[in-house]
Amino acid sequence: MNDPRDIPTRPTPDQLRTWFAGERTLLAWIRTGIAMMGFGFLVARFGLFLREFALIQPAPLPHSPGWSVWIGVAMVLLGAGVNVAAGAMHLQFLREFRPGVPALSGRSWLTLTLPVLLAVLGIGMAAYLVEFRG
Repeated sequence: MNDPRDIPTRPTPDQLRTWFAGERTLLAWIRTGIAMMGFGFLVARFGLFLREFALIQPAPLPHSPGWSVWIGVAMVLLGAGVNVAAGAMHLQFLREFRPGVPALSGRSWLTLTLPVLLAVLGIGMAAYLVEFRG
């Protein structure tokens, strides 16, 4: 019961550097996922922009098959997937970094909530783009 391994020790500077590197990696992947979702939304709405622009131009624009919506939706869903993968990779990092300690202990659950919420937001954005594709 009084095992010396049960007493928390201060992390070494190397452990802190590794921990913060893991956090930075998670944030970099989340940024990538958000950028993909934003660019996908832009691509999906580009077709709508072209239709509105055609209304003020005297010469009609050639008919577009509407692929911008589907390409944009795919990019939004891919960005949501990147966010979920980032959360899963970070969870794996936590398990390997602190063996024997539950990965969702302490403030870790808060860190892993962000990728999940962003993924849900991305799925909602994709549904919106499909529903109101103009």
